[in-house]
Order: sequence, then structure tokens, then C-alpha cells
Amino acid sequence: MLDLGEYRMNPIPWKNVKSWNCVGCGMCCRDYHVVLNFKEWITIVKNYGADAALPTVSKLLLGKNNDGTCHFLTNVAGNKMCGLQYMKPLACKIWPFKVFDKSKFGNQEKALFHYRERDFYVYVDSACTGLTWGNPCSELKTRTLPEFIDVAIGLRQRQVYSTSKVKSRQDLHPFRGRSVI
Repeated sequence: MLDLGEYRMNPIPWKNVKSWNCVGCGMCCRDYHVVLNFKEWITIVKNYGADAALPTVSKLLLGKNNDGTCHFLTNVAGNKMCGLQYMKPLACKIWPFKVFDKSKFGNQEKALFHYRERDFYVYVDSACTGLTWGNPCSELKTRTLPEFIDVAIGLRQRQVYSTSKVKSRQDLHPFRGRSVI
């Protein structure tokens, strides 16, 4: 179903995760190449120029700075934030989770999540610093994972539980180009 990138991922089934909260560390924007679909690539190139994305022989990727960070990683009040908040690629929206309609990395029973009358297999990248290990808490099962799945399968765009909890007022920090104005 959704294989959105060549992550150097150490996949762990979601049932090993107590909770998840983006801590704004920026690791995901530094240590991974973000694979774009064609529509995302066109939108980003149209709005930010050809340097913002990197076409390769087999993939379309978000561009990187010389230090290896994503072109759009910004520092807002000491927190690492995405400058593409309002057109963020799907691979970024659902990281560190990966959602599939078939078991992909084993541990089928622990990866299984029944939602919307369907079975999904959900894995998490164990490198994410926002994970707390243990038995899944209620919010993870009833709010966070359903939202990640809805985003992954295209049923929702807006994120509440599956994104950073860092407060930023859009009217004070609208992103245009690469500048915060």
C-alpha cells in the first residue's frame, strides 16, 4: 500500500510503543531522504524552485543542505520545524510510522491494527526520539494511530495528534519560500 521511501528504518510493531510525541529534534529531517510522489515534487518545485527537490534515476527526493539537513528544516524558538507545514509530503506526515495493508516486517500479530473495518499493519521507526516504549496507551490506540492511518490512506490532511505539539501561530510565522516572515 504505502511504501513511501527508502528509510534506513529499524521497524518495530506499534504494539511495542506506549506513546509517541514529536519532540522537535529534527532527526527525521537530517537522517533520512524524503521520497516524494510526482504531485508533491511538482508542487514543491513550482513554489520553491528546482533546488528544493532532487530527481534521481528512480526517485524524487526533497533537497538537502550541505550539512545533510532538509532544505526546509527551520529553527523556530529553539524547536526544529518543517518549513513545509502546509504542503508537507506524505512521507514526512506519517513518519516515524509506516502503514501497510500486508505485514511487511514480520511480527504480524503485534503490527496488526484493525480500523475502519480493515486490517492495517503498522510499524514504527525505533530511531525516533519521541517514542516511549511499553504497552500502548489509550491515546495512541484511539487518536494517534487512527489519525496516522487516515493521513496515510488519504482520508484526512489536517493533523492534531500525529504531529508536533509545538505551538506556532500561523499568522506570526507564515512560511513563504525559505523565509519566515
